[in-house]
Amino acid sequence: MKITDAYVIVCSPGRNFVTLKIVTDEGVYGIGDATLNGREKTVVSYLEDYLIPALIGKDPARIEDIWQYIYRGAYWRRGPVGMTALAAVDMALWDIKGKVAGLPLYQLLGGRSRDRIMTYTHANGNDLASTLEAVGEAIDQGYQAVRVQSGIPGMDSTYGVAKDGKKYEPADAALPSEAVWSTEKYLNFVPHLFSEVRRQYGEEIHLLHDVHHRLTPIEAARLGKELEPYHLFWMEDVVPAENQQGFELIRQHTTTPLAVGEVFNSIHDCKELILNQSIDYIRSTLVHAGGITQMRRIADLAALYHIRTGFHGATDLSPVCMGAALHFDYWVPNFGIQEHMPHSELMESVFTFDYQFDRGFFTPGEAPGHGVDIDEKLAAKYPYQRAALPVNRLEDGTLWHW
Repeated sequence: MKITDAYVIVCSPGRNFVTLKIVTDEGVYGIGDATLNGREKTVVSYLEDYLIPALIGKDPARIEDIWQYIYRGAYWRRGPVGMTALAAVDMALWDIKGKVAGLPLYQLLGGRSRDRIMTYTHANGNDLASTLEAVGEAIDQGYQAVRVQSGIPGMDSTYGVAKDGKKYEPADAALPSEAVWSTEKYLNFVPHLFSEVRRQYGEEIHLLHDVHHRLTPIEAARLGKELEPYHLFWMEDVVPAENQQGFELIRQHTTTPLAVGEVFNSIHDCKELILNQSIDYIRSTLVHAGGITQMRRIADLAALYHIRTGFHGATDLSPVCMGAALHFDYWVPNFGIQEHMPHSELMESVFTFDYQFDRGFFTPGEAPGHGVDIDEKLAAKYPYQRAALPVNRLEDGTLWHW
């Protein structure tokens, strides 16, 4: 079997998605997610100008060899653009292998390690009262784990909270919108938020919170310590993780579990965090961390140090990535949890998928490969629309982490 064609499908059914399709001389094809939120066309160029020409004629069964060929052959290794493109190729090749074998992806990885996949949803509100209401609605829907984000008193907007009753979508303009951030207001409010959630809903529900890279290590340590009485499942992305040693300082001061990794692109981004047991959950995604092939290595390394997976699962990842991630979740021994931010009906009309969701839990389905496909004719009706992620400034105007 040889690869005879490969091409990129760009569509925007409510938000931008980039999908790679690889076709073989035997008519079997596979698809992979190549979406890099806010920088989508950079990956399109990388695929079309560099990777696709090099794929033609190769044996799609040689997934590991092709992975190494792309990774080592670039010389300029890692980075979000190159690794997202590589992930799309890898995902599509695993899809082909599953179809040729007539097996769902999780069987190729080693079979399932669990019966169902626990997910967490988002409960967001503009203020304390609406956030508490959203938590209750999530519990009523059957979720056992809820990420809680709330508007902060004295701030016009904050991460994770939608305005005007709409669903939250951060990439909200063609050019970056600007928001104002106050660490002091945030740190003063969040412990009160979780105190009220526990008071109203008790101890049984798992609670999560995303800081979104906005604190320094000592500020994160303070927050983690103050949240200890409320037994969070995790605090996510408490600091920018370029300085992996920063997590060691946080660890010295709090037992609140730490999760990080949705912006990581390789095993090297999290190696020290894992080896030093500075985190509890690794959140790297298949689409940004080199695909299934490298994520297996990351998960295996993490397992040696009691660290579990917690895949990013926001709507900036297409159903293709979600389908592949669920097969990975089904198999991986050190699974922790899967994020679930539901796609809209419009988005799901463009993609067909075999996975199922029921009251807070996923199962990946039994279709060969990862079980997700794209309707190319329908996708063509929704052309790309430039959409940028916001930027943050402190109250004095200093640019800050979004």
